[in-house]
Amino acid sequence: MSRRAALASLAALMGSACTQIEFLAANVPAAIGPYKRKANIAYGKDPQHRLDVYIPGKPGTAPPPLVVFWHGGRWSYGDKTDYLFVGAALAQLGYVAVLPNYRHYPQVKMAGFMDDAALAALWAATNAETYGADPNRLYLMGHSAGAHMAALVTLDERYFAAAGRSAPRIAGIVGLSGPYDFLPLREQDVQDMFGPPELYRESQPINFVRTGAPPMLLVHGLRDDTVAPKNSRNLATALSACGVPVTLKLYHGVMHADTVAALSKPARGRAPTLADIAAFVGRPPDQAALETTVPGIA
Repeated sequence: MSRRAALASLAALMGSACTQIEFLAANVPAAIGPYKRKANIAYGKDPQHRLDVYIPGKPGTAPPPLVVFWHGGRWSYGDKTDYLFVGAALAQLGYVAVLPNYRHYPQVKMAGFMDDAALAALWAATNAETYGADPNRLYLMGHSAGAHMAALVTLDERYFAAAGRSAPRIAGIVGLSGPYDFLPLREQDVQDMFGPPELYRESQPINFVRTGAPPMLLVHGLRDDTVAPKNSRNLATALSACGVPVTLKLYHGVMHADTVAALSKPARGRAPTLADIAAFVGRPPDQAALETTVPGIA
């Protein structure tokens, strides 16, 4: 497959009509690598409460960070197995990665999938040492709807309280192309999943920005016509006003799916996502993982 064909396939992969064939373009090169994968571990009672753990094949001298990644899909579709390339890329950086599934709309509305986010984050914090990770270096990360979940579960601590636990110590948030400030809600399904109307405000991570929140890396493509770049800009402004450390990366010529697709080997040159994650979480000793990234920051 040519580089251009791979990139085209990856762009299609993240769209609403994505297929398993399209995901192969990203996942085949990642299927074999210097990592171990522990699949389908239960973190709750529902069949969707399953996660995969990716462990670096070459342990470092100190316990590595632990990164939890939630996939996108309009809170309505997607599966952790489609994002093997994300787990492989994070393990290549020397991190332990946790990729959870979660319940989707219409099985549940916002409270349901946000409760799942809290459960998965708590599982990761509790089990970090079992997989060799540092429990004090827990990062929450997601793309699109997953970025919304990572931000909201961190900023609105009611979800951890609903799980009967204190919020874990979160070292940072990585949001890729996330919706954080997207009122008014115009689509009927989105109105329903975040409704009734009196609850719409509670769906917006920007409304829960607070002093003392964890540092955040917000990544967005300037050609994103699915989630407007203003979402990341506005959240970054609000965080900064509260004294929260925030790094905003806006990529020229990059679309909605590209920010996560760039974690796959075929599309790694499309955007510098991997390098920016490494700079935020901690650079690995071996810089070879970052060699194919290219400039593209506003």
